[in-house]
Amino acid sequence: MTASPGLESAQLASADLLRSVFRRHAAGVAVITARGESGPVGFTATSLSSVSAEPPMLSFGVGAGASSWPAIAATDHVGVHILGEHQRDLAATFARSGADRFGAPTVWRDGPEGVPVLDGVLAWMVCRVVARVPAGDHRIVLAEVALGDSSGQGRPLLYHQGRFTALRD
Repeated sequence: MTASPGLESAQLASADLLRSVFRRHAAGVAVITARGESGPVGFTATSLSSVSAEPPMLSFGVGAGASSWPAIAATDHVGVHILGEHQRDLAATFARSGADRFGAPTVWRDGPEGVPVLDGVLAWMVCRVVARVPAGDHRIVLAEVALGDSSGQGRPLLYHQGRFTALRD
């Protein structure tokens, strides 16, 4: 076990400190999708959390300045997709500003409630948005799961140290 650094290396709270700390926190990778006025929108999220089992509810964060935010702010339903380690390119596409996220090679279809559903993911859910909570420069979206499928095969994609990676045994 490695000893923690001494308190003399502590830094005052800042965006850089938060980013630095969370680079050390491995997180699962999801893609959130919605139907916008001009077509499908989506983004890569590592802030996905289970909130409640009864009713089944989850949360995720989205930047208030993100290109997907206007659609997420206006929609009643979102898609939540858990990516597999074979989907690094898909995660990068949905993370890149200005990318044609739903063009080839992305494979998707219109799902329940008009939500774009991505093919080949480990699991997906269509969720009804129940709240949008301001949180600094982001919004926390609370959504109740309506239906989904967890039958995809493979291992999860992770985000760690600023890059997409896979589990090691």
